Amino acid sequence: MVDADQTFVIVGGGLAGAKAAETLRAEGFTGRVILICDERDHPYERPPLSKGYLLGSAERDSVFVHEPGWYARHDVELHLGATVAAVDRAAKTVRFGEDGTTVRYDKLLLATGAEPRRLDIPGTDLVGVHHLRRLAHSERLKGVLSTLGRDNGHLVIAGAGWIGLEIAAAARHYGAEVTVVHRGQTPLHSVLGPELGMLFAELHREHGVRFHFGATLTEITGQDGMVLAARTDDGEEHPAHAVLAAIGAAPRTALAEAAGLELADPASGGGVLVDERLRTSDPDIYAAGDVASFPHGLFSTRLRVEHWANALNGGPAAARAMLGRDEVYDRVPYFFTDQYDLGMEYSGWAPPGSYDQVVIRGDAGKREFIAFWVREGRVLAGMNVNVWDVTDPIQRLIRSREAVDTEALADPHVPLESLVA
Repeated sequence: MVDADQTFVIVGGGLAGAKAAETLRAEGFTGRVILICDERDHPYERPPLSKGYLLGSAERDSVFVHEPGWYARHDVELHLGATVAAVDRAAKTVRFGEDGTTVRYDKLLLATGAEPRRLDIPGTDLVGVHHLRRLAHSERLKGVLSTLGRDNGHLVIAGAGWIGLEIAAAARHYGAEVTVVHRGQTPLHSVLGPELGMLFAELHREHGVRFHFGATLTEITGQDGMVLAARTDDGEEHPAHAVLAAIGAAPRTALAEAAGLELADPASGGGVLVDERLRTSDPDIYAAGDVASFPHGLFSTRLRVEHWANALNGGPAAARAMLGRDEVYDRVPYFFTDQYDLGMEYSGWAPPGSYDQVVIRGDAGKREFIAFWVREGRVLAGMNVNVWDVTDPIQRLIRSREAVDTEALADPHVPLESLVA
């Protein structure tokens, strides 16, 4: 079958789906490309929603992956505000939820992303309870933070992960009072461990954020539909005019599950099970982005990565695999954050328990340093804080799998490039 006779369907209009469509055309695919997005906005990138756009330093138009006319010019059939109700693997069709029409596919890409985990406590139906995942959420939250800042209002944030901390920084930017409630003893423990998590706690405390560690929210109280306070399981009550749930995200696997595709164990992050070429248990269906659980040879485990770079690179990798290219997806996980005057990039994967040493290169007190998570001399991950243009050598160190001299690793006068054979 020639390209022109084929139809490739992409379910999910985020960065992964949009970049997959772009890659199909860039690689010369001449068949039909259908991109189905359940939002009415054109595909956009999510980092600005908790960073520049939320802070007011980036314009709305800057968040979109392509300008609106790109899709028609590249003959990509874009369905906005549309949902897929079912995938029929035997017939190789997807059925739209709105009118029940079906479209046949030759290859199908699931880029359905993730959705915020909800607080399962009384009071979440109050007007001032928020989540952040979509552009509309960020727009609404921007107005809320501005109002809180103007009126000396209080924001309580449940969760001290990346989203929770970035929104805490944005709230302080607008002048709002902020309390972060977190069940752990340090922020970001699952990513940075206790050694570096406290650095972010100290950063936020310096900017007036209050932390309540070792606790979880049990109730949000209000009056006339509006938030008044948030209570925790240790009996504390925090004044609140708004509450943000930032307790993580769950992969959107319902469509894949209903279609009978294999899923990853929820205990290890869940998601749609794919091979090293992002192919699911059905050879004509692929998955990429937040929803995909893929084997990573470098770390000898399965990963489900929710960060921007995984969507940016995973969508194109899946597109090339759909075209029959022999490409293994093994990108080193990467993400970044900007909070106050701190900018950070992180590469690798080193959850607590996987490393035996954290090596600091530079001045952590001044927040100008690189941290390396090391096991038996091998670099598993690296985080550069207010130090730039080092991502490539950090990732080469990780990929080399070679033991390095940790004293040289800690010495800023030894070029990182010289540590990689």
